[in-house]
Amino acid sequence: MRNEQGGCPLREVTGKRSVLPRVGEGMVVRRVLLRARDVVFFKGVVEASEGLAAVFAEGGGDLHVAAPMDRAAELDAMLAELCAELGAVRLGSDVGNR
Repeated sequence: MRNEQGGCPLREVTGKRSVLPRVGEGMVVRRVLLRARDVVFFKGVVEASEGLAAVFAEGGGDLHVAAPMDRAAELDAMLAELCAELGAVRLGSDVGNR
């Protein structure tokens, strides 16, 4: 529900901004930027990948994708294919690589 000015009331009332999801030890996080219209497709593919990863939306098409460290190579391969297909880009340094 939006307020009279068209803004999001939760953000205006709480003053909170979204933050990088807290992931536990043994997890990797990848950041992907894609068109907002492609988010539902992207999430559907990731969620259909037998528990490979979880997707967190930062806003629009700015996403964080978290997966267990032992599946990082599988995640990176899937992200490479999806980014190529959707014209998306990987952003920033990867979190959780050791």
